[in-house]
Amino acid sequence: MAFIRANGIVLHYQVLGRSDGPALVFSNSLGSDFRIWQEVAPAFLDRFRVVVYDKRGHGLSDAPPAPYSVDDHVDDLLALLDTLGIRKAAVVGLSVGGMIGQRIAVREPSRVSALVLCCTATKIGTAETWAERIAAVEKHGIEAVVEGVLTRWFTSAFRSERADECAGWRNMLVRTPRDGYAGTCAAVRDADLTADAGRISVPTLCVAGDQDGSTPPELVSQTAALIPGAAFRVIAGAGHIPCVEQPRALTALIETHLKEAGLV
Repeated sequence: MAFIRANGIVLHYQVLGRSDGPALVFSNSLGSDFRIWQEVAPAFLDRFRVVVYDKRGHGLSDAPPAPYSVDDHVDDLLALLDTLGIRKAAVVGLSVGGMIGQRIAVREPSRVSALVLCCTATKIGTAETWAERIAAVEKHGIEAVVEGVLTRWFTSAFRSERADECAGWRNMLVRTPRDGYAGTCAAVRDADLTADAGRISVPTLCVAGDQDGSTPPELVSQTAALIPGAAFRVIAGAGHIPCVEQPRALTALIETHLKEAGLV
């Protein structure tokens, strides 16, 4: 485990793979930590300097008081990369991690070599639905929303046939700090990146799970259509967290995209 103070908070992170390779950063979804990449990141260690980290309010990173903004998360990641001496990286972002990737590519285009936007969009949900979730979490804890979240995260087949794994990921979700979860809900609630999507100029791949209950394929496809030259792919048999449910399929798509971007 490694910890570093960046942008005024302590972040938990790991750097793996080749110290002289191009940088590849994985950014997590709401309610998860960097363990969700454990079946994907190892495929890139022979060629890349791989960075995984827990965003603010998640995992072992600090959880400052809510609310947060997407720009708070962006500032954290840029500060982490600066401290590690990484000036440019490919970013693979899941859900809110994909919003972080989009925002970095617009704010600091020279810092991004390629994007993989997984199960994300320029705008996710409505102010009303996020307000309801925040209120439930603040009053009753994440247990109040966990079952609904899991039905969006994973297919019914995964939840029934791999019930023990699902229980483990449930544990990860409910142990997320309340401020971290509610704070990042607010970040997603307040983020609308639609107007800036056309300014993303790096090679971009948008990926959807065919059974994603949070960002269904049609929503991800709409985001891909806004980004110049973006490709769009759908993973069969996956909900909102394909890096857990279908890691081989996601790994193959990332690998192909990085090759096409000239990074492999």
